[in-house]
Amino acid sequence: MASLWQFFGLPDPESSVDTRKRPSQMNEKQPSLNAPLEQQSLGDSAPVDVRKVELPDVEQPTIQPTTLQKEVKEIPDGWNGPVSADGEAFHDLGAHSHSKNTLPRRALRYVAPDEMKRIPTQHMAQRIGQGDTIIVDLRPMVHMDTHQNVCRRELQQMSNDVGVGIFALDPEDKVLLLPGNDVVVDVGRHELGLVPLLHEES
Repeated sequence: MASLWQFFGLPDPESSVDTRKRPSQMNEKQPSLNAPLEQQSLGDSAPVDVRKVELPDVEQPTIQPTTLQKEVKEIPDGWNGPVSADGEAFHDLGAHSHSKNTLPRRALRYVAPDEMKRIPTQHMAQRIGQGDTIIVDLRPMVHMDTHQNVCRRELQQMSNDVGVGIFALDPEDKVLLLPGNDVVVDVGRHELGLVPLLHEES
């Protein structure tokens, strides 16, 4: 049985004493390396004839280095941002860029009667022409039905001059909407309009 030293390929220190005593016996047991194979015997077994066998020539495959060709995306025209290591345009989502704050061209304006219970229809016509949408609130004129009707007629005349419609946002026709120029109002789904005022004029 092999020792632990032989397992690791090291000489056994305990067996060195025995090998010194019997070097001649070891030489007798070990066959010489220079002796021909036909003359060597393996204990009690018969001698083995070893013949030289020629193997057919086999072409060894040549290994060619392969290069991975990656599709490189073209950088868009006018791209002035960063580029990744692969040469692609890199969109840095963490970069914060400020866009120029442009002033709005249109506004939603709220108009109520002044202290004299008047509505500035001339200034409203200018704003509507610029695209502003105006909401007129006639509710502050409490118990003044006649004056409310006068204001409604002025608004109706102004809307006819400008060429926009006028719509009521409540059943009492006290909150009115005048859309600005190029503003679309959906009247198909909502019941909007000055129904009593239109019936009085016709």
